[in-house]
Amino acid sequence: MVPMALGKDYATQECSIARALEVVGERWTLLVIRDALYGVRRYNDFLVHLGIPRAVLSARLKALTEEGILEKRRYQEAPPRDEYVITERGTELWPAMRALAVWGRDHLTDRRLRYFRHAACDTELGSYGECPACGTLVPVADVVVTPGPGLDPDPADPVSRALLKPKRLLEPLETDPA
Repeated sequence: MVPMALGKDYATQECSIARALEVVGERWTLLVIRDALYGVRRYNDFLVHLGIPRAVLSARLKALTEEGILEKRRYQEAPPRDEYVITERGTELWPAMRALAVWGRDHLTDRRLRYFRHAACDTELGSYGECPACGTLVPVADVVVTPGPGLDPDPADPVSRALLKPKRLLEPLETDPA
């Protein structure tokens, strides 16, 4: 039997999941989106936190910008520097990202790395992103990510260090390079 080559797209699939995978189905892409939800905006912060090759990161940021998931914004003129801000279209991926995080936690690890909490009452979100205390579905802007006991308490990169403190999703992440 001759092995069949894996295609580069899902053009023959009549399926909205296949269409979505065309945009976000590459492994680095989901991690870039995750970091953007955490508030990572600067190229170098994505680079060092993900450990991603420069060419791959540049290609993913360009593709996500072209798809309207990220928006490229100039934050410094001399020398010119841009940041990548997640858009409303990008934040609509939060339920899928949250579901993947919960599934991975429940089935692939025994360590609690991060908790997602409702900013209004500090209750950990339920399985579907709902607040058990308030009885509401919590929008991404009202979610706080907090470190769990499974995280490295002394990480090497500045993004991981910044995420050792509770932080509201979508707000810019302030990193300390030291």
